Amino acid sequence: MVVRERLAAMVATASDGAVTAKEALAATVPLSALGVTSLAQMRLIDAVETEFGVEIDLSGEGFDLLDDLDALERYIAASGRSGS
Repeated sequence: MVVRERLAAMVATASDGAVTAKEALAATVPLSALGVTSLAQMRLIDAVETEFGVEIDLSGEGFDLLDDLDALERYIAASGRSGS
């Protein structure tokens, strides 16, 4: 599974299905506008950090990353991580 598809699946899991992987992949608006709550964002942070071995700094651009699947994918790629 490619990173972007895996991230979309993680969004679906973190949001308890409120946002499906298909919706996350097709999103043209921030994920929060689709229904990804702050609780889902915290779950997503944990999942991404665990699976990809990256740290998402919430004092910087971290929350912006969680609202944009493409930005999150670029962040992981820039860190040189591809997952387990």
